[in-house]
Amino acid sequence: MNSAVTETDPSIGSKTEKYKSRRRIAREFVVQGIYQWQVAGGTASFIEQQLRESDEFKHVDDKHFVHVLHGVIQHAEELEKIIQPHLDRTLNELSPVESAILLLSTFELIHHPEIPYRAIINEAIELARTFGGSDGYKYVNGVLDKLAIQLRAVESSAPRPVKNRL
Repeated sequence: MNSAVTETDPSIGSKTEKYKSRRRIAREFVVQGIYQWQVAGGTASFIEQQLRESDEFKHVDDKHFVHVLHGVIQHAEELEKIIQPHLDRTLNELSPVESAILLLSTFELIHHPEIPYRAIINEAIELARTFGGSDGYKYVNGVLDKLAIQLRAVESSAPRPVKNRL
């Protein structure tokens, strides 16, 4: 089930309908939750409760949201150790948004093998474009490409299917 979100296109100044999947919206809320946890602290349950108060929360893939938010916060130290070797600085030196996206995506790479790694990376890039700095998405993409090779070695080394072109 998709949700329509009305956005204003700055290039033409008119409103457009953009469809986001329930899982995409869940990821957006997870990024907000991880960001809040990094900046202000708090428990996953408290942060979850606050995020649920948003009117837009009704569009969330609830099961995915809860699993990922709680999982990232519970396993943050482990996730940071996995991410750190692929960074050119410490995770704490990244913007909290980029850090949150990397934590979310690394968790999904490890704990959601049913989601193709390319989909996880694409979602992370879109989150970084939406919430991050101007070129943050490039950095996130580079780090996640390296992580995918490590964490999804079999999947990332498999040849891509050739599309039939008629």
